[in-house]
Amino acid sequence: MSSPQVLDDGQGSGDSGDPSGDLRSVLVTSVLSLEPLDEDLFRGRHYWVPTTQRLFGGQIVGQALVAAAKSVSEDVHVHSLHCYFVRAGDPKVPVLYQVERTRTGSSFSVRSVKAVQHGKPIFIFQASFQQTQPSPVQHQFSMPAVPPPEELLDHQALIDQYLRDPDLKEKYRVGLNRIAAQEVPIEIKLVNPPTLSQLQRMEPKQMFWVRARGYIGEGDIKMHCCVAAYISDYAFLGTALLPHQWKHKVHFMVSLDHSMWFHAPFRADHWMLYECESPWAGGSRGLVHGRLWRRDGVLAVSCAQEGVIRVKPRVPESKL
Repeated sequence: MSSPQVLDDGQGSGDSGDPSGDLRSVLVTSVLSLEPLDEDLFRGRHYWVPTTQRLFGGQIVGQALVAAAKSVSEDVHVHSLHCYFVRAGDPKVPVLYQVERTRTGSSFSVRSVKAVQHGKPIFIFQASFQQTQPSPVQHQFSMPAVPPPEELLDHQALIDQYLRDPDLKEKYRVGLNRIAAQEVPIEIKLVNPPTLSQLQRMEPKQMFWVRARGYIGEGDIKMHCCVAAYISDYAFLGTALLPHQWKHKVHFMVSLDHSMWFHAPFRADHWMLYECESPWAGGSRGLVHGRLWRRDGVLAVSCAQEGVIRVKPRVPESKL
């Protein structure tokens, strides 16, 4: 998985601490560390399982990208991936990843991966890899102007602030405590977190700073992309529910497909701004778009996902 060093991304080398004084990211040492079983066949295990007791989609995408990246040469890097979740993952057993070397070309190479549990595919994946090819045709949108992560509360501090609110309903208190107890291997800082009174007026948009916990290092572009694949699925589909969560309770929500496009080198253990928006929801489905920005304003990754969203009405407080 090693490769040429990441280009200077303008984010500074001290953002995630010195490697000698910081723990290596569990995303590298455990979550995205696959066991080779045969040529192009790998086994992946689980680190964090959501309260739904279904495998986290980002873990499966990240592990599939690790498997695919092991089958290409050092001088090519992923530029896009597209995948479908076809069955719920079972957290009680490992996942097998079968890689097919679909095409190896002079500039672009395609790899297909099938994730299998209990003898059946739970996930199908394709990724395209490209040799670096400079071009004068370049443009990008502008990064939103937001406060830097140093000025924002981390996830735990924000939850603690909500829990101190005397007007917080008990049912929300239970949910927040459950979220706080989860050991997620990424750090998050919300931009403009809503107050309790704003929950009924939210747009299907959110932004948060995000990075991997621990140290990954500069020298492995492929691994940073795999970590970004893991990160990209966290809280992503929930963006489509933001305008509706005050009147509907989630009955069932799961990803159907996920796509990513990689534009520029980045460090997944440095703070990146995740800009998420849902342009449409209907037919028990929601569509979400996302952009991961480096701190210097460079657009590093674009994402898109559609998922199933089934809800039931919330019981009015007066009827509880």
